[in-house]
Amino acid sequence: MALRQLSVLYLAAASSFVVAITLAQHPALNSAVHTGARFTATEGEAAAVALNAYVIQPGWSYTKAQSGVLYREAWNAIHPPVQIAQHTVKAKPVVVAKTKPAPVVIPKAKSEIAIAQLQRPVIVAPHAVPVAPALRPPIVESAPAAPAAAPNTQVAVAAPPAPKLTLAPQAMAPVAPPPIASSSSSVLPPDHPPSASELVAVTQHMRDSLTREMLADFDLFLFVSKAQGSTAAGQRMYVFQKQDNGDLVMLYNWPVSTGRELNEIAADGTRQASITPAGYYEIDPHRMYVSHFSSQWHQPMPYAMFFNWENHGYQTGLAIHGASGKDISLLGERASAGCIHLAPENARLLFSLIKNNYKGLMPKFAYDKRTATMANNGVLLHTADGHVEMAEGYKVLVFIENYGGENVVAALF
Repeated sequence: MALRQLSVLYLAAASSFVVAITLAQHPALNSAVHTGARFTATEGEAAAVALNAYVIQPGWSYTKAQSGVLYREAWNAIHPPVQIAQHTVKAKPVVVAKTKPAPVVIPKAKSEIAIAQLQRPVIVAPHAVPVAPALRPPIVESAPAAPAAAPNTQVAVAAPPAPKLTLAPQAMAPVAPPPIASSSSSVLPPDHPPSASELVAVTQHMRDSLTREMLADFDLFLFVSKAQGSTAAGQRMYVFQKQDNGDLVMLYNWPVSTGRELNEIAADGTRQASITPAGYYEIDPHRMYVSHFSSQWHQPMPYAMFFNWENHGYQTGLAIHGASGKDISLLGERASAGCIHLAPENARLLFSLIKNNYKGLMPKFAYDKRTATMANNGVLLHTADGHVEMAEGYKVLVFIENYGGENVVAALF
């Protein structure tokens, strides 16, 4: 019995020496044992059967699968696989000949005409209809001009040089203005502007109608006389520009149409008062439209500038805009539903002048919370420290009055 046990121990020791010598002579086998490389069980069993050998693992355990792993890695270490170089054929790049597009040739005559039309400045003469393309409002680049005196007058109104109006691509209107009809009912009526002495009187009257704060906080003044009758000063708009020294210079004076001053049935079937109320107003910066349509009166309102005036909780529908259709021939008379009508070209010029040159801080008018009405008698809103409260908008003041040229201030109503 003791002899048998000694034989077993001898065989075990001999096996250990064989394994140690094998691992020393084959480093790949030693690395596989320590790194724990693995093959599938099937590959391990097949290798173990072919090798008919077992591997001693830590703890003296014998596994066929791991002996197969050692066999495979030993074989790869002794017989490295032969790598066959692959020949890759590179495709030649396809060169595509580039051709230049044929240049577009514009006939010389047309190109010269187009360039001349773009570069030619448009000069607006007093009391004349300014010539401007149908899609782009003009931009005033220099100080606008005052209207010239009539040929038979001797007194002239001081004014800066006439403005040069040019067209900028970014100022293109998104909607084209309505065309002027060619029928006789929409032809501009003959204009009979006030004399130079009357213009001087209007200028002085406008200045007398402004408070110190109004003159300080606004830069452009639109005086609208809604007087009806034979007086030349009535049914007319006078555009004044404030100079650096505080003087007012008249840029334009145009015939207008104010409200018919009646109670009427509007086109939508509601009863409305076609009145243009006198007073002081501002332009609503959020309601300026190149093209607008009145759903109440079913009429177009090109170049509409609505008033920023709340009356008994409702934002007013009063606006300055261009006349259309037969209303063009009625300029100089009371013919509107309450808005102030201008010739389409003059409305376009005024719209562009205001939008491109007079944006800034404007004073706020006083507000009566009891009646939810904004003051239109010229009273401005002040802060607790006495300063005029300001808001973003246009530094433009509209003054409407029943002024017929007399030297007294007409009562507001």
